[in-house]
Amino acid sequence: MTATAARTSARKRAGNGAARSIDADEIGLDALVGHAGYAVRRFQIWIFQDFVKTLGNVDIRPTQYSVLTVIGANPGLSQMAVAKRLGIERARLVHLLDSLEQRKLVRRVKSKTDRRSHALHLTPQGETALAKFKRLAAEHERHVEEKIGKENRERLLRILADFT
Repeated sequence: MTATAARTSARKRAGNGAARSIDADEIGLDALVGHAGYAVRRFQIWIFQDFVKTLGNVDIRPTQYSVLTVIGANPGLSQMAVAKRLGIERARLVHLLDSLEQRKLVRRVKSKTDRRSHALHLTPQGETALAKFKRLAAEHERHVEEKIGKENRERLLRILADFT
């Protein structure tokens, strides 16, 4: 059977070749319903969208927030240590730090013990900005709690604790 004949046959089986127009919620997910990875990914998409919406006015993305938070909690860490702790590729972190440095939120200081390494610090502007970002991130976490409930949020954090 040729490719064209196979497509025609498939269209006939689908119902006279006309594409069905149905709402997204009506589309069956089959085995995906039971896949934890699929459910986690869909929830992650919702979480990221809400984070971006909640922190949109301050132009900060989830990964940038994570990097700033870790640097703020651990002044003087090396780029490699931050990348490793957060699971970020080194090249991606360098690009991200470049943008945070351009915004005057982070500064790199040459390490006194290793000339190839830089210690990372928040600038005074970065400390002020991070405090604001944390307040907005707390608002975002309240949205998560509203979506899934307080007990479910706490249970989810316990479940996921082994992966942090």
